[in-house]
Amino acid sequence: MRRFFVKNILFVITVNALVKPIWVFFIDRVVQNRVGEAAYGTYSSLLSLSIIFSIILDFGITNYNSRTISQNPDELKTLFPSMLTARLLLILIYTGIVCGVAFASGYELWEIGMLCGVLLIQSLNSLLLFIRSNVAALQKFKTDGMLSVTDRFLMILVCGFLLVFPNTGSNFKIEWFIIAQIACYFTACVIAYSVLKQIHEIKLRISLHAPTLFKIIKDSSWYALFIFLMSVYIRSDMQLLKWIGGAEQAGIYTASYRLLDVSINMFGSMFAAVLLPLFGKMLAEKQDVNQIVTLCVNIMLPISFIVSVAAAFYGAPIMHLLYPAATDHWGIIFGWVMAAFPGFSIMYVYSTLLTANGNLKILSLIAGVGAIFNILLNIYFIEKQQALGAAIVCAITETLVGIGYIIFCVKRLNVSMKTRWILSHIVFLCLITAIAYGTTLLHLNWLYAISIFAVACCLLVFVFGFISVQGVKQLISSKTNSAAT
Repeated sequence: MRRFFVKNILFVITVNALVKPIWVFFIDRVVQNRVGEAAYGTYSSLLSLSIIFSIILDFGITNYNSRTISQNPDELKTLFPSMLTARLLLILIYTGIVCGVAFASGYELWEIGMLCGVLLIQSLNSLLLFIRSNVAALQKFKTDGMLSVTDRFLMILVCGFLLVFPNTGSNFKIEWFIIAQIACYFTACVIAYSVLKQIHEIKLRISLHAPTLFKIIKDSSWYALFIFLMSVYIRSDMQLLKWIGGAEQAGIYTASYRLLDVSINMFGSMFAAVLLPLFGKMLAEKQDVNQIVTLCVNIMLPISFIVSVAAAFYGAPIMHLLYPAATDHWGIIFGWVMAAFPGFSIMYVYSTLLTANGNLKILSLIAGVGAIFNILLNIYFIEKQQALGAAIVCAITETLVGIGYIIFCVKRLNVSMKTRWILSHIVFLCLITAIAYGTTLLHLNWLYAISIFAVACCLLVFVFGFISVQGVKQLISSKTNSAAT
């Protein structure tokens, strides 16, 4: 099971690492630079609003579906029509509620029009995630990995053309960005459904059987509450920042948060997508999950530490490289935002384990405390320090919430948490921080300094035994043997 997991997660991460950074750095970032901080800040705040209410759109169906199908694959044929119908009904309810909130909040008509486009993007994305959850639940992780980048790959082609072609590139509008995403997400949904139909027998039909729909909604309700509370403490900062600090501050914050997003999407969410059905199957079969948990943390936590420390010491030149309008202050904001990455990494491992075990009440309790804590701190800090305040609160909230998930996993699932193992990660963090500080004393070009830092960190990962040389050799050997046969 360990080797099966490593092979699949490495494939998924590799595929995402090839596609998603291109989207973030050469499309999304360029769009912000073309349309300006204010226009992109408005788009980001509308996106955050749509994500906060995405609980209505999903209602925990994706996680519930993944856990159910992974434990009982034969149920897919009968469950798929009802799940799809429930999803479509929720899309209608979601659109009506978010538009109502936007009108009540005093949004202007042009903003409401943009919001409708964003809501359609979110609806199609949610539908895509639902279809993919069935593929992953059937343990077809490599296929799901390819589907996970289909939307971004299509958007790179479409938006790339619009940005490069002279007639459209010089007059690029944020509305075009939204329309392009709608078209690409729709195409990705069609592709994903076609792939799922090839893997397992399903029918594209609507099922309005009230008892079945009611059972799905009822069984998904705790998943829904957890996802809603989690989205509040993750995304409310952007909305509060626009209301309190203005669209420009939201745009500045987005510039840094974009890099956190790509880090999470390339590592955290990809791990969670594989771990949820895998944990669900292992727990149903009474298998020990400690090895997989330790392996995930040993991969994700050192990587997140390295990225966070790099952002703290080299944040300013990175921001200047990516954004012409950036100042050194942007670098400080970036450092604090990326300090949330280790907390996210912990969360994606331990909260996924609790989800697979059905501990939704515990998850909702932790997420609820995190949401209240996040909102109260943001109201205070944004008023005082604008985007920097939101970044500081983001780092604090994610770290504390991640620790909360660990505590309950240890108590409820007897997950191993050895003192020596914890200390090894703490010492690793201290050492790489010292190395980063040492490179700044050399007065080198920051690209040379960060290269030295990266090489030293990679060596330390092996020295501390987070990734073993023998394990890598065995994995390469198994791939070679598979290829030979």
